[in-house]
Amino acid sequence: MPPTPSPGPAFSAFLGVRYDPDRFGPEAVTAPPYDVLSEDDRASFLDRDPHNAVRIDLPREEGGVDPYELAARLWNEWLDEGVLVIDDEPSMYVYRMGFSDEAGRPHQTTGVIGALALSRPGEGGILPHEHTTPKAKSDRLDLLRATHANLSPIWGLSPAAGLTALCEPSGPPDWAWTDDDGVHHRLWQIRQPGVLAAISEAVGSAPVLIADGHHRYETSLAYRDERRAVDGEHPDPHGGYDSTLAYVVELADEQLTVLPIHRLVAGLPDGTDVAALLEPFFEVTATDTGDDASLPSRMADAGALCLVTGDGRWLLRPRPEAMAGARDLDSSRLDVALAGLPEHELTYQHGVGHVVDAVESGRADAGVLLRPATVAQITAIAHGGERMPPKTTFFHPKPRTGMVFRSLD
Repeated sequence: MPPTPSPGPAFSAFLGVRYDPDRFGPEAVTAPPYDVLSEDDRASFLDRDPHNAVRIDLPREEGGVDPYELAARLWNEWLDEGVLVIDDEPSMYVYRMGFSDEAGRPHQTTGVIGALALSRPGEGGILPHEHTTPKAKSDRLDLLRATHANLSPIWGLSPAAGLTALCEPSGPPDWAWTDDDGVHHRLWQIRQPGVLAAISEAVGSAPVLIADGHHRYETSLAYRDERRAVDGEHPDPHGGYDSTLAYVVELADEQLTVLPIHRLVAGLPDGTDVAALLEPFFEVTATDTGDDASLPSRMADAGALCLVTGDGRWLLRPRPEAMAGARDLDSSRLDVALAGLPEHELTYQHGVGHVVDAVESGRADAGVLLRPATVAQITAIAHGGERMPPKTTFFHPKPRTGMVFRSLD
């Protein structure tokens, strides 16, 4: 009788590609994920070291060379020159991030980096939770086609109880430092066969929910299908493109800090009264403008979103009768309401202060602050086979790009 298939995806050790630790420190060559970086951010990281990961993960044209061609050229040059070295045996990598919040409370996230088998929703234990946008996917696919490498991990959540305990490392980390935002990063290479097998079994015991990196995951699927179409009956014996680099964390409240992603509205006709247009969908109540930093706590107490304009701040309590069919999420409720506004441009922004600055500087006509989705909401929606609107969740802190890479060849 054949074995019963695992309800979760295969999660495997792999030959990690890392910066030579004798030549490079993590503070000089790692960077936040590409999708949270501005051009100024990118330039500042390259000022630290021209070998910084942003040069290949967020490539730009240099000397007339196409960005993706340049990324592939640099990747191979750095391997040839020993900037990057390949570990001598398949491994996983425990990665721990610690920080203190604004109230001084300590938080810690511990997960493990490995190779996660790819599958479409419903095929093999992968549960996405957000819709994606085409532009970002095309960029990532061009980069993957050029480099044949996973340059930054997706972030997966596993309901496997005890995964955090299995990831408890022994001995000092291989890399450790504190970034500019005060987040402590530590990385340990895990090579012991028994530990690797236990982690693989735990992750494979239940479906994995994609928390962050949906574009990269869907890009990896598209690339896998392209390669399979070419290889036909003679697939890659190593199956490199059948998996993607993933940072897997136990799905537990104490391991996760979920922040909201707010909305900026621009391009409205002059004189538009945004608060009045939102009245059919929300109970709109003016609130004090003296302390914008306290808006999130006022929103939580009132069960409300918050509208920010040049004229003031308004708490937005959803009207249940106007939200029929909307998911139990601020992003879904706001999507319903924004459909009633005149034609406008919608963008996404982290941080209350950044939203206020955009409105007061005139770069946006209005901002809407959202409350964070809860771990329970994320899990329920994913298991229900649904997806949240794009840019609903922001997991903090972000794993750094450059801790470990994975070649598909």
